[in-house]
This record gives sequence, structure tokens and C-alpha cells, in this order.
Amino acid sequence: MFELKVISHFAAAHQLKMVDKKCENLHGHNWKVEVCVRGKKLNAAGVVLDFGEIKQEVKRIVEKLDHSFLNELEDFGDHFPPSSENLALYIALGLRDSLHSSAAYLYSVTTWESHNACATYYPE
Repeated sequence: MFELKVISHFAAAHQLKMVDKKCENLHGHNWKVEVCVRGKKLNAAGVVLDFGEIKQEVKRIVEKLDHSFLNELEDFGDHFPPSSENLALYIALGLRDSLHSSAAYLYSVTTWESHNACATYYPE
């Protein structure tokens, strides 16, 4: 089994309710996004999937989030709070179809809100 990882970054603010009083205040993070793709077979070029393809698809999603107040984006809000967990899920759902092929699949998405706190989503 081969595993590819691509890392991206974005800056965004959010506000979480019913967590910790400190996190209920509007605050921001310099988010780090780690996307992991797995595959068993290499293609004729000797790769599972081109890193450029993965980076392009991650960029497409991250650009929507960068320098925004996440709570105000259409996909988030009270019905889908922009927690680290939900951000990982959101990015995974956005990548699911574009990074899935007969040779490769999206294994996980990790969102880091700081250098020592992250959440990982593993699509089923």
C-alpha cells in the first residue's frame, strides 16, 4: 500500500458555541490541512496519483475558506458548526469524488487549528 500526503494552509476565523467560553469568542487560526491518499498500484509513470492533481483539488476547496469568517459561509453555521472536526469532514466531502479512482482513494483529511491540536476524518 502506498500513501501520499499533501499539506495546505489557510487563515480563517470562526466562533464555536457550547464548547469552552474562550472558543465562543470570535477567533482565528492559521489552519494546516493534511490530505492523505492511498493506493495499491502504481501507474505507468510509477505513481499512485500525480501530486499536482491532489494539490489542485485541495486548493479548489481551501480557497473558499481562506480569509473568511467560516460561520458566515453558506455551508457552515448553526446547522454545521465550523469546528476542526467539521472542517475535516467538509474538505473530505469536497475531495471524495475527485480523488477516487480505481487505483487511489482518499484515506483521511486532518485539519490542524494549531501546532498541537488537530482533528482527522476517515471517509468510509
